[in-house]
Amino acid sequence: MSGNKKDLSPMVIDFAKARNAEGKLDESWWLTFGAMLRWIMPSLYRGSALPVTIKGSPAEVESFANVLGKEKRYLDSWKSNGLDSPLTYKNKGMLNKAISGFERVTGLKWPFSK
Repeated sequence: MSGNKKDLSPMVIDFAKARNAEGKLDESWWLTFGAMLRWIMPSLYRGSALPVTIKGSPAEVESFANVLGKEKRYLDSWKSNGLDSPLTYKNKGMLNKAISGFERVTGLKWPFSK
């Protein structure tokens, strides 16, 4: 494997297919989702494009993008200003609101702590 972007298999996060017949998620999906997010988050900092497709209802996709953006903003503020900064507290509040929205819209628990 040469390590270039073309060698990466496209990753698909599909909120509709994630649920089983009873509408619940199994443990293997949670592990996969968490692993995908651990891979996606660092790319936000590098500004690199990843072969990732997000599928679901418009509200699910929008809430996912919103929470990722708020997660990055909070971590940037934490890194630049420290945990005790009013700006960091504000960004943490905005992140918590985005997480609540994501969980409400998708029915999924955000894998990172509030």
